[in-house]
Amino acid sequence: MILPALVYLGIFFVVPFFTLARTSLSSSGGSIYLPTLTFDWNFGNYLHAFSAYQDQILRSFGYAFVATVLCVILAFPLAYVIAFKAGRFKNLILGLVILPFFVTFLIRTIAWKTILADDGWVVSALGAIGLLPDEGRLLSTPWAVIGGLTYNWIIFMILPLYVSLEKIDPRLIEASKDLYSSNTRSFTKVILPLSMPGVLAGSMLVFIPAVGDFINADYLGSTQTTMIGNVIQKQFLVVKDYPAAAALSMVLMAIILVGVLMYTRALGTEDLV
Repeated sequence: MILPALVYLGIFFVVPFFTLARTSLSSSGGSIYLPTLTFDWNFGNYLHAFSAYQDQILRSFGYAFVATVLCVILAFPLAYVIAFKAGRFKNLILGLVILPFFVTFLIRTIAWKTILADDGWVVSALGAIGLLPDEGRLLSTPWAVIGGLTYNWIIFMILPLYVSLEKIDPRLIEASKDLYSSNTRSFTKVILPLSMPGVLAGSMLVFIPAVGDFINADYLGSTQTTMIGNVIQKQFLVVKDYPAAAALSMVLMAIILVGVLMYTRALGTEDLV
């Protein structure tokens, strides 16, 4: 019964992966209009990827980490309210949470570019209350990129957290209160540990695509906020240096894989939703 899935993975994952790996070890030739590849075990592509684009790699992981933390902080209260406090309005609130994400990713990002524009109401309001200096701006800053990443991927944090919290038996929380636990202690000793599978799943679902994202950095950032996804996209489609782009992709996948393995090992995956 798993044969169709294995065939699908073989065609659309294994074959492209080995093709990408082979390209990353090739040398490019020809012209930009008609590039050619020669497979010659060129590990210099990887050295070039680390040396030339180290800042973009570090920046991508930094932005993705901050966005993931913000997603946890913002999504947890909302998921908690939906799971425990919404009552008969639970499905309505879930629908309202999901509804904006039926809009295309690109349109939502461009909308944020309009909202954070220098002549927009957000900048004016923050400047009026002193949170932005004169001539201050939000667009084309790291915080605009991080904000875009947080907004565009937060849905993948809310849903796993909601599912994980909904599984918690309310009687466990009542029992903690009967044992004279405060609200804070009930949260840290009962709710948070039991919701960790949702935190783990949501963190991976947010962090992994956020690291490779290039749309938010392209529309909300500047040349000083370029992420590794922007570099890979331009190397593939503009410069057409396929070996360099493939090497960067392989490096990105390797770092993410190591990070995910360490993260899941630290938190455990036995009850992963």
